[in-house]
Amino acid sequence: MRSAGLPSAGPRSRPGSADTFRTVMPFDPRLLGTPPRICRGTHLTPTIREGVVQRVFHGDIRLYRHFLATLHEATGDVEIVLRGSAVTGESYRGHEPFDAAGPGTSDVDLVLVGPEAFGFWERDAFYLHGVNTRPLSASAPSVAPALEPARRAAQALIDRPVSIQAMARWFLVLRSLVQGQRHVILTDDGPFGSSPKPT
Repeated sequence: MRSAGLPSAGPRSRPGSADTFRTVMPFDPRLLGTPPRICRGTHLTPTIREGVVQRVFHGDIRLYRHFLATLHEATGDVEIVLRGSAVTGESYRGHEPFDAAGPGTSDVDLVLVGPEAFGFWERDAFYLHGVNTRPLSASAPSVAPALEPARRAAQALIDRPVSIQAMARWFLVLRSLVQGQRHVILTDDGPFGSSPKPT
């Protein structure tokens, strides 16, 4: 359901991504071998969706869409996931609030999901090939040079650090289970898009 007063979704939606933010926590470990669309769990509550937009995008849904479009200019249709304190409002280790050190100090952790995402990273920029990569960030711009201009542009839009990794879906799910970190899928429809389509 779209929140009152917010503009309707502008940019096109990619197939299979009607719901903007879907929680992928908690998980049943038995689902690790099931198709990806089945593993994605329940609809996020409005409080969580609104919190993400407020914390990261200054409460501006149009800024969210601009941010996502900037990234997709470089990534194409690769799925983008947001995780960490930007979603929960606090760090999972020390439980410090988002931006505890001041406005714009907490970073935004993004994950590109799936085998096609790995092609952006240099061969020596993997923790484990086919599983996860080193983060692309201001301190490591050369690990995925083709994505660095888009990362910098996206970072400038929200005025806070942005880092990007690539991960296999099963590994992202496993980390969520082990660390208890909620993460959400970003889609073009905006955080108040329609309910998930049956899969």
